[in-house]
Amino acid sequence: MFRNSNDFKPFEAKIWLSSPTMHGQEIEYVKEAYETNWMSTVGTNINELEKIACEKVGCNYAVALSCGTAALHMAVKLAGVRPGDKVFCTDMTFDATVNPIVYEGGIPIFIDTEYDTWNMDPTALEKAFLTYPDVKVVVIAHLYGVPAKMDEILEICERYGAIVIEDAAESLGASYKGVQTGAFGSYSAISYNGNKIITGSTGGMLLTDDKAAADKVRKWSTQSRENAPWYQHEELGYNYRMSNVVAGIVRGQFPYLEEHIARKKEIYERYKEGLKGLPVTMNPYDEENSRPNYWLSCLLIHEDAMCKQVRSDCEVLYTSEAKKSCPAEILEVLGRYNAEGRPIWKPMHMQPIYRMNGFVTREEDGKPLDVGRDIFHRGLCLTSDNKMTREEQDRIIELIRSCFD
Repeated sequence: MFRNSNDFKPFEAKIWLSSPTMHGQEIEYVKEAYETNWMSTVGTNINELEKIACEKVGCNYAVALSCGTAALHMAVKLAGVRPGDKVFCTDMTFDATVNPIVYEGGIPIFIDTEYDTWNMDPTALEKAFLTYPDVKVVVIAHLYGVPAKMDEILEICERYGAIVIEDAAESLGASYKGVQTGAFGSYSAISYNGNKIITGSTGGMLLTDDKAAADKVRKWSTQSRENAPWYQHEELGYNYRMSNVVAGIVRGQFPYLEEHIARKKEIYERYKEGLKGLPVTMNPYDEENSRPNYWLSCLLIHEDAMCKQVRSDCEVLYTSEAKKSCPAEILEVLGRYNAEGRPIWKPMHMQPIYRMNGFVTREEDGKPLDVGRDIFHRGLCLTSDNKMTREEQDRIIELIRSCFD
């Protein structure tokens, strides 16, 4: 039993949740930018990276930007969100999915999660349109690299005449019914942040099939400079363009995307096998229609195997119980032995900044569910770093198992 034992030594080097995995080719493109002096927001790396992203995702146009949040902001602007407009949004996600709506003065209305994929619940979305029939924009995120139920979501949005913005920041390389995530939205965003499946240390991309939209974003993201012999500005602009240096890193990472996905899948399957017999399940996906990128392996503890756990806005308390555990205990044990885990994204409707916003759930037996709150309470993200060895993962599995002794 590890929770009260000193016979298990901490890892000498910290095992991270999901850190960059570099290969060496990246530095060659960075050197090319340096040696040719194309260090700013134009250059071969940017041009090539946009082509590569289009080929991979299956879209016509890509605009390389400073981060995924910038891409989402540009998507919200393209969708025509105006001050006071309500926008439906995935509830269980990082706030970068939501904040760009507010940048444009929009009002996020959160759609609850479903258990099958931990993504936006189509039944709740349908209900939301009946409650808010004037909504014309829906922002859907693919949580932890698992595609949402896109057929159902797209059908509902088409029926109500709503534009779909796809937040594929976590799901690059994942596909739904053979179509890559990032290709479903009228406007989509991907991220190259340091913890993503491939990285540029930062960076993101706006994806679309609409040339006029891509051209607008190229202009907006470079301070909306007009075609004039001086700096002429007729609309609001942003300093959002990706640098040629960052683009070189991402360009060098792209050939290894499938290798990274394969390794992430190995980690997921090894957890699934190693935790058999415990009262837990792994984060789910539609095995028939979806191919996740397995960005993060996550765990959900059975309700009857939860020890008592109470969370405030910034603190958590739990009581250890035999044969039971909770996310707080498991994360504490992992941290004690120098391995990083993380709580599930706290749903947006629970965040202090958004607690007064609308929140729509499905109903069961006449009562509203709150699936996101439940998954947040019982779930956690496991150590999912590509460079973790099998032996290190085995020891992490032992630590998790010890929490249920």
